[in-house]
Amino acid sequence: MPKLSHLDAQSEARMVDVSEKVVSVREAIAQGEIRLASETLALIQADRVAKGNVLATARLAGILAAKKTGSLIPLCHPLAITHCEVRFEFPASGDRILIRASAKITAQTGVEMEALTAVAIAALTIYDMCKAVDHHMVVSEVKLISKTKRPVAPDTTPSGARTRSKPPSA
Repeated sequence: MPKLSHLDAQSEARMVDVSEKVVSVREAIAQGEIRLASETLALIQADRVAKGNVLATARLAGILAAKKTGSLIPLCHPLAITHCEVRFEFPASGDRILIRASAKITAQTGVEMEALTAVAIAALTIYDMCKAVDHHMVVSEVKLISKTKRPVAPDTTPSGARTRSKPPSA
């Protein structure tokens, strides 16, 4: 069985030291779903839920959660993500909303937890906003779809800002 990186030699929880890792452009994509009654889905799509625009609120909640992941999960590194997107799809079955989130950063560690957190919190926000009309909603299938990393372009700094080889001319 592989060694868990969040455990020290005494099997105590620890934050992983990423100090020596190479800075890379990293992206993660996660997905999940919330199953609900077709009547609830119709209310959401018609923007007729009493608490307000469900999808706009869930999108913002997911993005905010991705930005706060390091504060929510004890051993996660606090990351200044450079991009997060939350999207919703409505399958023809009419009984669920698929939630997909992507998170991106230029750093020494990945953003899988940020993408997963965005999906989970977006789903929970939908649940919260619709619980008065649907008592049988189920959040499920939250999972990582992909993660990628590529080297940082040689003409950029770790923050992604362009560097200049000579000062700007006046």
